[in-house]
Formats: sequence, C-alpha cells, structure tokens
Amino acid sequence: MEKGHFKISIADTIDQTVEWITINFSSIFDRFSLLIDNCINLIIYVLTLINPIVLIIILSIIAYILVSVYMSIFTLIGFSIILNLGYWLPMIETFSLVFVSVIISILLGIPIGIISSQHKQLSKFTLPILDFMQTMPAFVYLIPAIFFFSIGVVPGIVASIIFSLPSVIKLTILGIKQVPKEIIEVGHSFGTKTHQLLFKIQIPLAMPTIMAGINQCIMLSLSMVVIASMVGAPGLGAEVYRAVTQIEIGKGFEAGIVIVILAIFLDRITQKLSIIKWKDGGRL
Repeated sequence: MEKGHFKISIADTIDQTVEWITINFSSIFDRFSLLIDNCINLIIYVLTLINPIVLIIILSIIAYILVSVYMSIFTLIGFSIILNLGYWLPMIETFSLVFVSVIISILLGIPIGIISSQHKQLSKFTLPILDFMQTMPAFVYLIPAIFFFSIGVVPGIVASIIFSLPSVIKLTILGIKQVPKEIIEVGHSFGTKTHQLLFKIQIPLAMPTIMAGINQCIMLSLSMVVIASMVGAPGLGAEVYRAVTQIEIGKGFEAGIVIVILAIFLDRITQKLSIIKWKDGGRL
C-alpha cells in the first residue's frame, strides 16, 4: 500500500464480526439448527406416510376447490409424472424446505411489515435495507450461513429466508399503506382505537396484497433450491446440481420439469388465495 493511502477494510471488519458472532452465539445457532432439522424431518416423515397416489388425489381436489377443474387436471397429471419419473421423495424434500423457509419468513416478515407501516421513520429505515437484501447475490448469503450452521440443510434454509423475506415485508407495508384514507378517517370518526383500526380494517383490506407477498416469497424460496443444494440441502436442487456436475443433460431436464410442476402448483394456489375477498374483520 502506498504511503498516505487510506483503504476501508470492509472484508476484515465483516470477518471479525462473523467470528465474534459465531463464538458468542454458537449455542443459539446449534439449537436453531436442531429445530429446523427436526421440523423438516417431521414434515418429510408425515408426507411420506401418505400413499403418493392418495396425496396426488388430495392435491388435485384442493386445486379443484381453490382454482379450477383445469388446474385440478394439471395437478393430477403433473404429480403423476413426478411419481413416474422417480422424483417423488426429492419433491417432498424440496416442498419441506420451501414450506419451512416460507413459514419463518411469514412469521418474521408480516409483523415487521405491520410495525414499519405504522411508523414512517422506521419505514424509511427499513426499505433501503430490504432493497439491499434483494439486490445482493443469493450466493453471498451462503457464506455466513455455512460459517454459522456448517454444511447441510440449515444454511440453505437461512439463505432462502434472507432472500425471500423482503418481499413479504415490502408488500405488507404497501398493502396497509394503500388502504384508502377515507376509510381510516371514517374509522376514527366512530371512535375506533388505533389497534382496532389496524386489525379490523387495515390488515383485512390489505390481505390480498399481503398474500401476493407470500406468493412471491414461495417462488423466491423455490428458486433457491438449486443454490441450497450446493451446501448440502437435499431435494430437487441436489438432483439438478448432480446432473450439472456429471453432465447428465436428461436427468437435469427431468429434475427441472419437476421443479416447474411444483412451482406452477404452488403459484396458482397462492395466487388464488391472494384474490380472496376479506370481509368482516378478516373472516371469509
């Protein structure tokens, strides 16, 4: 380095911070890792207990009730193809990973979004951080995740949560802020308290937008399955990654088709939920 030249050492600072967090909070990370592993194993165990054909029929009925007969037919044929190709267990594993990461994202994202929507200054602070999280390459999140949780399924889930969380928070904030001011003023004129206005008027009216955020969260989490496989996560991503490393074009294409079928099913179901009319304080 030239004399008098000052260089900001971001890398060293981050490395020291990560090392300090790892040393002081390793027990918390171990408990979290054990909890996530147990949740995923439980979901996989329960879903594999059900006969695949029975589960396909159940999913087809759900698609018929929530979407349409065409979606029901697609579900029946699509998941039958998954079963026939021999990707049923990897599909179940992938669904479990997505399910756990989405649930955690919802539990974190919706409360943060609600609180941020009620405080203008907090919203101004939160949104740039969310923009940063969304624009950062997903691979970068794997580095600290591996450092904190070692190789396995948990780093993949943590990276998925960080990658998909901003969509839930942003659309929760947007949905609540888009509630017409006239409705809020009417609520105030009738003496409605702030928390009553929030939970009985604003959140129910914002639910379609919040559900759209959950839909995006599911799609983003599903897009992370291949990246998560690079750190040891099981499922369809591992099949794609194995096909890439061994130059098995056919196997990679098969696994890709299975991911597409699962993505379409989850997308259509959550899209339908996002346009449900919420009335009477959030009751259907």
